[in-house]
Amino acid sequence: MPRMAGLALALGLALSACGQARLAGSGDPVQLREPGAGQVRDDPYGRSNANRTRVAMLLPLTGRGSDIGQAMLNAAQMAVFDAGDDSFELIPRDTGGTPLGAADAASLALADGAQLILGPFFGTSVPEVRTVAESAGVNVVAFTSDRSVAGRNVFVMGFVPAGQVEQIVRYSSTQGHFNFAALAPNNPYGQTVVAALEESAASVGATVARVEFYDPESADHSESVQRIAEPGLFGTVEYDAILIPESGLKLRALAAMLPFFDVTNVQLLGTGIWDGAELGLEPDMVGGWYAAPQPELRTEFERRYRTLFGQPPPRLATLAYDAVALSAALSRMSSQPGFDRMTLTNPSGFAGLDGVFRFGQDGVVERALAILEVTPDGSVVRVPAAQSFAAGS
Repeated sequence: MPRMAGLALALGLALSACGQARLAGSGDPVQLREPGAGQVRDDPYGRSNANRTRVAMLLPLTGRGSDIGQAMLNAAQMAVFDAGDDSFELIPRDTGGTPLGAADAASLALADGAQLILGPFFGTSVPEVRTVAESAGVNVVAFTSDRSVAGRNVFVMGFVPAGQVEQIVRYSSTQGHFNFAALAPNNPYGQTVVAALEESAASVGATVARVEFYDPESADHSESVQRIAEPGLFGTVEYDAILIPESGLKLRALAAMLPFFDVTNVQLLGTGIWDGAELGLEPDMVGGWYAAPQPELRTEFERRYRTLFGQPPPRLATLAYDAVALSAALSRMSSQPGFDRMTLTNPSGFAGLDGVFRFGQDGVVERALAILEVTPDGSVVRVPAAQSFAAGS
């Protein structure tokens, strides 16, 4: 495979605060433009150049999810300036937040010559986009965390909860926790997390002693907490760690109820949706552990975004930035843009604002995550994320 070998394609796209990308293996950084530096463009999407690589981005710019859609487009625009050149064109298309709208947006983008599709945002829209893109021989990098839609020409880039659960369970087992419980919302996310917990626990020789689902639409979860707090045969709870895949005020309320029902000396565990919340405001959250991308990697991005757009970026904005920066880097391959399956699934992966990631042969993203601990002053890194994938792993 001379094309791969010639590029040393361990292709690790490393995005640093100073705006550089590195092809791992070569050690030679590829300089990316600083915001506003270099040649002035006619517009932020590079449409001034007739010989260009076209990459589509499908986002809900109107309708359901339009707030997050616009924020992701803002982040994508930053990445075009940082990582793109005048031969790279980003084609934004509005999905309207619906599957039919996403299919129409994909068709329009392909008619405009898109060679790769980034998006859609919602997992329910992926099958429609897959059908349209597959007929044109184009791959799709979707922002959803629903791994069930991955495969064939679709690669899922979102923060897949199964990987987060696997890493927090593995770490917890090294700290002596082998009896788990879960207090989870009765919705697809909660069910996915519980299934991942059962699978991950079995892989480390641990058990899931108790699972309790609660109605996510209800304002009162005390009955669910009381049930999971019921003592076992020896008068105490049967687990020493409890996973709560919730966020924000509801998470803090659930954590506060546990000691009220005499659940104490139990390690609280979370998923990536704990990331960014002011968890330490609730004393019972302090000491909780969760797996998420290493936060300082995106600090400079968040500062710049706030300066440019007057507000902090939503947590998912980094997905759009990394996707565009990745496609811009791959577009500069020597022979043709590297949007094929072989390049996208390179085992060495890529390193972006959310750390090292790679796509498996099943199309699902794998991320190297940090283990974080909640403190009164915010979350701190307990175990840093790996900076590369081990050879052969």
